[in-house]
Parts: sequence; structure tokens; C-alpha cells
Amino acid sequence: MNAIALNILDPHSLLATFGPVGVFVVMFVETGLLVGFFLPGDSLLFTAGLLSATALNLSLGLVVIAAAAGAILGAQTGYYLGRAAGPRLLNRPDRPRLVRATQRAEETLTRYGVGKAVVLARFIPLVRTVLNPLAGALRVPVGVFTLWQVVGGLLWAVSLPVAGHLLGSRIPNIDTYLLPIIGVIVVLSAIPVLRELLKARRA
Repeated sequence: MNAIALNILDPHSLLATFGPVGVFVVMFVETGLLVGFFLPGDSLLFTAGLLSATALNLSLGLVVIAAAAGAILGAQTGYYLGRAAGPRLLNRPDRPRLVRATQRAEETLTRYGVGKAVVLARFIPLVRTVLNPLAGALRVPVGVFTLWQVVGGLLWAVSLPVAGHLLGSRIPNIDTYLLPIIGVIVVLSAIPVLRELLKARRA
């Protein structure tokens, strides 16, 4: 597949072009760099697992290793960027979506504490991108952050591909329904964000 045909927002296109390397890069950028908030993390992980059992010649083991490595290294990079740059990294009035995500990340930290917040953030789009540099900017102890981000990273990077693989191996021709499945994953991923927005409006 040539570069023109590549669509970085399409999990199937990413996987067909780059395989596990693409999984690693997306996980790293989405969790480590603020520019990665738009990337399809959840849907990519699930789709990679599903296609490892069906259409593409993907190894589930390599997908999980690439996802875990990208998620863990990315989160740690984001933490150190936040620690070095401080709050000004996230104080961007010109990017209202980033500001809202920062507010949600702060609320998550306050509500659940560091350990639970860092783990839960892995499963919440936007928040998982912002919480890591936020933890660094707030000077969360590096040992505490590292422990919980590794736990959360492994849970996220293993559970979604394995769930996709199990579904793909049990339902014949499931890959023909890939687009609706990705749509459902996107909707489910958005539920925590929508709940937080509704709570903020009521408050």
C-alpha cells in the first residue's frame, strides 16, 4: 500500500501498512505526545487483535508486545515532558479541546487519587493523552507514577487486543463487519468522556 492510500485514522489501513510497528508508534504518540489526542487508540488495539485472528497476517503476541511497549514508554515520556515544561505545557487557551481534557484529567486525579486515576485514564480518550504530562507538571513522585502507569498500560494494551482476537476466532467472517464494530468501540470509548461532561454541566 502506498503512502497516499494510508489513512492514519483508519485502524485497518494503519495495520495493513505498518503492522505491529504502527501499533507501537500510535500507542507511543497517543500516550506520550499531546499531538496524539486524535489517534484511534482503543479501536486500533481491538482491531489489531481481531485481524490477528482473521484477515491480516498479524501475530497477536507481537501486537501485544508492541502495544504495551508503546503505551508504557509513551506515558513515561509524557510524564517527563510535563515535569520539564511544567503547567505551561498544558495551559493553551488557543486549544480549547486540550484545555477541557486537562480539566477532566485534573478532576480524575482529584476524585480517584494517583494510582486509580492513572490506571483508569488508559481507557478514557483524551484523558490518557493529557494525564501523563499533567502528573509530571504536578510533580507526582516518579516511582508512584511509573508503577501505576505500567499497571494501567499493561491492562489496556493486553485486554483490548486479546478481546478482539477472541471475538475474531469465534465468529466466522467477523472482519466483514469491521466498520460497525469500530463504530461501537468509538461510542463506548466516548461514554466516560460524555459522563464527565454531563457531570460538569450539572455542577
